Amino acid sequence: MKQLRPISLKEIRAAHERVARVAIHSPLLRLNVDDAPAEIFLKLENLQPIGSFKLRGAGNALQLADRKQLEQGVWTASAGNMAQGVAWYARQMGVPCTIVVPDHAPDTKLAAIKRLGGKIVKVPAADWFQILLDHGYEGMEGLFIHPVTEPAVIAGNGTIGLEIVEDMPDVDAVVIPYGGGALSSGIASALRALKPDVKLYAAEVETAAPLVASLAAGEPVEVDYVASFVDGIGAPFLIPEMWPLVSQLLDGSLVVTLEDVAAAIRLLAERNRVIAEGAGAAPVAAALAGEAGDGKVVCVVSGGNIDTAKLVKILKGEIP
Repeated sequence: MKQLRPISLKEIRAAHERVARVAIHSPLLRLNVDDAPAEIFLKLENLQPIGSFKLRGAGNALQLADRKQLEQGVWTASAGNMAQGVAWYARQMGVPCTIVVPDHAPDTKLAAIKRLGGKIVKVPAADWFQILLDHGYEGMEGLFIHPVTEPAVIAGNGTIGLEIVEDMPDVDAVVIPYGGGALSSGIASALRALKPDVKLYAAEVETAAPLVASLAAGEPVEVDYVASFVDGIGAPFLIPEMWPLVSQLLDGSLVVTLEDVAAAIRLLAERNRVIAEGAGAAPVAAALAGEAGDGKVVCVVSGGNIDTAKLVKILKGEIP
């Protein structure tokens, strides 16, 4: 197992120059709520061209890849957002792209993969999670872009941290959705270098929260996993390579319920006219509960790729 290290500020700044050609410097807007326990701000990565932050990490990794490595194409394992990032760049580069998705991947994300020219291979969820541990899947060819442990992906994600500090130098806390740890460790690597006193929290949903359990145990542990409409985060385990990074860089994990996330999605739509998927709304739910403290709290709204039918149910007050 390879050992991962915090990504250097130099690497993150170089990544920012690469991805700035495509990924927008996403807005940082105040959440329009008067009685919140903090000044809550939204880092709107849902406004990226593919509807999520994944364009940053995927773009940095593919731009750094050796062209010879890409002769047989590129593939990744993704529930949908990393898939779109890889497929988007692969299409731009004229490279064949295959995406291995879990069988619970949402239709809106599958449709986007097809629209971007990616080939889809659907596998059972347990097999899909195993790919993240094995770094491969039998029968797949071409360059594998690991959605979590690839340093170039983490560096690309870290560009969000640069933008947060640029737009809000006096930020007190940042809350980041926790899927595999590539987003939180990337942003944290940037912020620990630029503003070491800022509080950095992961956001997890209670139906799949291995980080909070692992932090409590002092080592990676497995947890029960229940698939839900919050499909962009959550797993039954931590990826082993990520444990040294996230346990060192993060101040803790804030766990929210499905009801909390649905309420945050409704609030974002009603107050800020922002469409967020479950993963993107989880940090907002945590901040609204006061778990990130007071002061200026930035919530990373990681994406907005939610099935329309699920969104309609949530806006009606239901849980999909």
